[in-house]
Amino acid sequence: LTTVKTSNKDTVSAAGEKDGGSLREEPWKKALKTTVVDMEVGEFQGHKVSVWDLLHSKYIPEENRRELLELYQAGELTLEQVKTVVSTIVTKAEAARAEQSATESSPRAESTVAEGEDAHLQED
Repeated sequence: LTTVKTSNKDTVSAAGEKDGGSLREEPWKKALKTTVVDMEVGEFQGHKVSVWDLLHSKYIPEENRRELLELYQAGELTLEQVKTVVSTIVTKAEAARAEQSATESSPRAESTVAEGEDAHLQED
């Protein structure tokens, strides 16, 4: 708990120094930080995560993040659209990572299980 509190204080003080205080935070940024998504994949599984945190996660490449933020600030994307796009990217990226991890660790395990199920079904 102490580590979490320390990191929260660090984040707040860093943001406060950079933005010149939270009172001056831009409305579009505040909306991204206060809108949460209930994620069911990866490191976010079972947690409500802000759209801002998802945008700045390892799942969203820098170029995509900049493009989404520009479109959102320009009014070409709604908050709901940004939320949908970001959650979809995170979900697909995590699914691809999990699939790749499973394939690398045991490519034959899946086929063995499938063959076993087929044999079992034929016996019935």
